[in-house]
Amino acid sequence: MIRKAALTVTAVFRGMNTMTENLNEAGLYRLMTWLSPSYPVGAFSYSHGLEQVVEQGGVTDAAGLELWLADLLTLGSGRNDAILFRHAFEAIDDTAALAAIAELAAAFVATAERQLETTAQGRAFAMATADAWPCQALDDLASAWAGPMAYPVVVGVAAAGHGLPLRAALHAYLHGFAANLVSAGVRLIPLGQSDGQRVTAALEPAIAQSVEVALQASLEDLGGAAMLADLAAMKHETQYTRLFRS
Repeated sequence: MIRKAALTVTAVFRGMNTMTENLNEAGLYRLMTWLSPSYPVGAFSYSHGLEQVVEQGGVTDAAGLELWLADLLTLGSGRNDAILFRHAFEAIDDTAALAAIAELAAAFVATAERQLETTAQGRAFAMATADAWPCQALDDLASAWAGPMAYPVVVGVAAAGHGLPLRAALHAYLHGFAANLVSAGVRLIPLGQSDGQRVTAALEPAIAQSVEVALQASLEDLGGAAMLADLAAMKHETQYTRLFRS
């Protein structure tokens, strides 16, 4: 596992200095709404395999949760989501490229549990946003790709369609990703609310690092080294008692 020492404070502040570039009040309002726990995508129903990890004793405290989520953000699915988000964001004017990215994202999941998680949330986000926050980019995505829609692709397209800055949108997306799993960890381990907030604060460098990687990465750079998370998701499919869908 990576350690916090590998995530420099410099990287955090570099990201903070530019992430709000061109983000006006309307854009901030949209990001806060779309990626809040109250947005109707059912994010609270998914643990990303964390339920299995806790069940098996792999994560037992706040420190363990922090390390697990930092690895997801920088070496696993969080990193890949950020890369897919960025490429979908940049492809809204090229329907062929957008369809190819949507197809790749729907296929680029290691387990049935993760497939359910990303496509169910993607479908719910697309429906809620097209209804309350319509834009041409979402219509174009629906026309270009009739298959299952991965969550980072749909959010990336919506952000671009509403003219939001990419860096800020990526930070908001990854914060929502991490915050949902911190909330799951607080309930599963269990932890106190203060511990949960400390974990969220400690993940700031990992999120900044993942954003920087995503801004430079090609689709060929997709991949990861968080194999234990994939195995946990596979085992979760047959876990005897479950609170979460993944």
